[in-house]
Amino acid sequence: MDLKLASCTLTVHDVDEALGFYRDVLGFAVRDDVEFEGMRWASVGPPSQPGMQILLQPPGADPGVWPVDRQAIEDLVAKGLLSRLIFQTDNCDATFEYLEAADAEVMQEPITRPDGVRDCAFLDPSGNMLRFTQPRQMVQPLGSRQAHAATDHPAT
Repeated sequence: MDLKLASCTLTVHDVDEALGFYRDVLGFAVRDDVEFEGMRWASVGPPSQPGMQILLQPPGADPGVWPVDRQAIEDLVAKGLLSRLIFQTDNCDATFEYLEAADAEVMQEPITRPDGVRDCAFLDPSGNMLRFTQPRQMVQPLGSRQAHAATDHPAT
């Protein structure tokens, strides 16, 4: 079975503001921008992943959502508690500097975690958490079997 993520959803307070951030700051391609029955949503995605889209929709986009539930969704988004995305980057520090210079709201400066992954975090204009991770470098210890395998020669 080969499963691939095709789409995910982020709740945003303002679709235009969200598009400005994801398109103009992160450089994502706009996949769709739709208005239907008084509701508007858009989808974006990294140009390098044409089959993947992030749906940007207002709180309680479903017309059947009660106003009290819509308000609860808005409150959770504003606190950064409802949604988060994790992006992989080849240079966490450069990504941090770029986003900080673009006035994105810093949530966590770059750190190296105990497992060797380096990451940082920002909030998008609606309060969704975005983490940017740089995978740890896969370096084999000098005494490891894999390091020796490259230099071992079969006995003749």
